[in-house]
Amino acid sequence: MKNKFLAELFSWLKALAVALIIVLICRQFLITPSIVKGESMMPNLEDGDRIILSKISEINRFDEIAFKAPDTNDNYVKRVIGVPGDRVEMRNDQLYINGETYEEPYLQELKSHIPEGQVLTRDFELDDVTQHEVVPEGKYFVLGDNRRVSKDSRKFGYIDQEAIIGDVKFRIWPLDTFGMID
Repeated sequence: MKNKFLAELFSWLKALAVALIIVLICRQFLITPSIVKGESMMPNLEDGDRIILSKISEINRFDEIAFKAPDTNDNYVKRVIGVPGDRVEMRNDQLYINGETYEEPYLQELKSHIPEGQVLTRDFELDDVTQHEVVPEGKYFVLGDNRRVSKDSRKFGYIDQEAIIGDVKFRIWPLDTFGMID
């Protein structure tokens, strides 16, 4: 009787150990959870949202990423606007990348609440805020969606590729917004 109990206990402990190792490997190399702090990504991501980051995704323009902040010990979540080699400019609330206009549909809700004659994003050219005409290799230019309150590349410059924690892929809390992030 005692040997059967010990064998069963040992079996459960092995299963738990294997599960723990799998979780640790996944968290270290594949995905990691995070919490959104602040209002800079509203309305797409709200303060307190729980998100899942992919550590293996390729980072592309307009992806939402989490990264180690260059100016504090915090982690930030922002949207990638400029990738290496891009020229970025904002004129009359219109985004220009490499001379082409880009629509930002994720900003439509915020723009609809701005009084006529005002803009969500002030005009800037990349070299005005970073002293570079193009985004350098290994760097990214990021902006928050809530541009009026966002502390982003306009303030602290580029994000190093090594500072990126992951690409926001999934929201797990609150439950009424549970699902994939566009």
